[in-house]
Amino acid sequence: MLDSETKRRIDTARDILVGKVPDPKSQVEQITIALIYKFMDDMDSESEALGGERSFFRGEFEKYAWRKIFDPRMGGYEILNLYSEAILKMNVNPNIPQLFRDIFKNAFLPYRDPETLKAFLKIINEFTYDHSERLGDAFEYLLSVLGSQGEAGQFRTPRHIIDFMVAIIDPKKDEVILDPACGTAGFLISSYKHILKNNSSNYNPETDTRMFETKDQSLSDLIINSRNYKGDKLTPDERSRLANNIKGYDISPDMVRLSLVNMYLHGLQAPHIYEYDTLTSEDNWNEYADVILANPPFMSPKGGIRPHKRFSITSSRSEVLFVDYIAEHLTPNGRAAVIVPEGIIFQSGTAYKNLRKMLVENYLVGVISLPAGVFQPYSGVKTSILWLDRTLAKKTDNILFIKVENDGFDLGAQRRPIKENDLPVAFNNLNNYKIAININGSQELVSLKNVILVEKSAISDNKEYNLSIERYKKSEIEQNAKFPMIKIGDICSFDYGKPLKKEDRVKGDFPVFGSNGIVDFHNKFLVEAPFVVVGRKGSAGEVHYSEKSGFPIDTTFYIKLKNEDHVKIKYLFLILKSIDLKGVNVQSGVPGLNRNDAYQIKIPLPTLSVQEEIVAEIDSYQKIIDGARQVVENYKPRIDIDPEWPMVELRKVCKKITDGSHFSPPTIDLGYPYITVRDLNKGNIDFINCKKISKSDYETLVRSGCKPKENDILFSKDGTVGKTAFINHEIDFVVLSSLAILTPNLKVIHPKFLYQILSTDWFIAKAIENKTGVAIRRIVLKTLKTIMIPLPDLVTQKILVEKIDNEIQLIKNNESLIGLYEQKIKDRIAKVWGEL
Repeated sequence: MLDSETKRRIDTARDILVGKVPDPKSQVEQITIALIYKFMDDMDSESEALGGERSFFRGEFEKYAWRKIFDPRMGGYEILNLYSEAILKMNVNPNIPQLFRDIFKNAFLPYRDPETLKAFLKIINEFTYDHSERLGDAFEYLLSVLGSQGEAGQFRTPRHIIDFMVAIIDPKKDEVILDPACGTAGFLISSYKHILKNNSSNYNPETDTRMFETKDQSLSDLIINSRNYKGDKLTPDERSRLANNIKGYDISPDMVRLSLVNMYLHGLQAPHIYEYDTLTSEDNWNEYADVILANPPFMSPKGGIRPHKRFSITSSRSEVLFVDYIAEHLTPNGRAAVIVPEGIIFQSGTAYKNLRKMLVENYLVGVISLPAGVFQPYSGVKTSILWLDRTLAKKTDNILFIKVENDGFDLGAQRRPIKENDLPVAFNNLNNYKIAININGSQELVSLKNVILVEKSAISDNKEYNLSIERYKKSEIEQNAKFPMIKIGDICSFDYGKPLKKEDRVKGDFPVFGSNGIVDFHNKFLVEAPFVVVGRKGSAGEVHYSEKSGFPIDTTFYIKLKNEDHVKIKYLFLILKSIDLKGVNVQSGVPGLNRNDAYQIKIPLPTLSVQEEIVAEIDSYQKIIDGARQVVENYKPRIDIDPEWPMVELRKVCKKITDGSHFSPPTIDLGYPYITVRDLNKGNIDFINCKKISKSDYETLVRSGCKPKENDILFSKDGTVGKTAFINHEIDFVVLSSLAILTPNLKVIHPKFLYQILSTDWFIAKAIENKTGVAIRRIVLKTLKTIMIPLPDLVTQKILVEKIDNEIQLIKNNESLIGLYEQKIKDRIAKVWGEL
């Protein structure tokens, strides 16, 4: 298992390289080369200690032994020249395995700074390994920094998701296992470890924790072989066959190199990873696998893929072709788990529909919907897992749908562990379903949240073969509903609004509803209140309710009831709000909401008296929410300034007041947060949506003093003057020059007191009063420093801070109240649908 010291060394090695080697992949390659270099020398030293001979560094290559680099008589440039020459010639060293020679092929030192190299080699020299598995754990963590290659649609699959998928498919010791887009070989290594585990005498399936059940480790710490399962039940022949049966392809030579290293360090001495274009080459078309696990690239190059003609599905989209390839290359009893983007699930293009049809009819057993944040911080892309099994697919007329709402980590950029984890329950449901089909063909399921069993005929009914769990949830709800289910089209119509002429666009008291929101106009074409409108084009599917008469324009549907004795308009509004109307348009090539599709949706329709009770109950909850929201939105900390308090210049209470960065470095998809005025909101910083910069640019800006520290305060000088944020703890980010960084002198002022003063309307008015600039509001740093602020003694400051902290806690309580009663509304609506 990866220890904290090894992790620290890898992080330190990257920090040393970042100034000379800014690209993360190049950093990984340099550290990989150095680790393997030292590892070979360590094995030579171990051999000598046991009375044997050196095998890697001998003969003319003895001068390149790792220990030679640390000869104290050598100067910096001599070390640099020796190391550079060694890694250049390593690939022609006949004493090392071909795999290692391939790793060093084209290797070179990309910088000529002896001090950087000496510091780097020193930290690498601290690594010690009792066996290659220890090095494998270190390398596994090192690969986690690669994250993603977003432009290619490639995102590194989190370790616990890989382990979850492998557990579902359950590869066996005698099966051929393939990943046709293997990246760093995570699926293949996890499959290998899974087989070792299940053939180890120290494995207890009843008590041993699976990695996707772990909640107390970060993603980087999720290492596969934590119990060190040896696979001692495997015979030598079975081990040899297993090693030969695990195969991977990747189009990138760099990924192939990293895969080879990763597999070698996890115990596969002669890994079978090949540089191969799965979609355009026919060389391996006739090779099949019993198990296929993959997270193939989602994105197609401009112009699409130019595949050969042997695919069943005609397409130029990489995600379609990869899934087609995987399905077609399963043996008659083969099975697969593959991560796919949402396009595969419900896109209406011909290729997508044909692919889904083929899967439903011959391969598909289940669809597992994953949370949208699984690939954070690299991407918020929504994905699902397709579970294919050719044997089970023949035995059942159903498809199992499971929705995973939580995977044991929050959905923010840091992916911190949380208590909620649906993966273990999802795995048990999948496994029980598999057992039920195999034993007696039964596919009965206990009614479970986020688990639906749908007949294949229902999926094929409209020829769309939609695989979204949301599409079939209502049919499950229908069975549980306590009230009659009525089609929307039977109780109301969605009528068009009319275009609003220019002469009618006069400011007034009546709302106009359109794709751009609600605007008050006075006009003569009114729908009498109360009424409901539904977005038709730009705001397709959005539902609004109005208590006063208004005018729906042509981008909006307005609801006309067919019989007011059957339905209350407010009840209908609440039910329509609970439906994902954006997802009902099967004609996805046509922008906007198709009302004929909406008419087919069935909703629960209790009696009028029950509808009135439901509306009254929800209205009472909404009043509490509105009251609490008023408190939250209108609260602003206030400090009553005593005229007896001395007034001092702002700079007198700060150790320093500085600008952020005066230039804007290029932004990247992955990297370090770069904060501007727009990222400050109500004293908080929006780290999720802020821009990112490279580590080298970040390091440069840190050295120039643009990184806030704990207890510092940010104050916006440009645009919206007076936005503030208090830094509670040390965090890695830098700021733009539009923000001032204030470092309070803790001997004279409480940092939170200063923050509250800077946040008051009084101080902001002072700042605006001293602003410069006409087009935008701006205050220069020199002027900001001279603004006078009140300064009571520290005891008084502390009392005032505690008072405001108590007020803020009350605000948080109101926020919790809002959340509580919003959930009550959701639960009440869910009860109407029969979900609770």
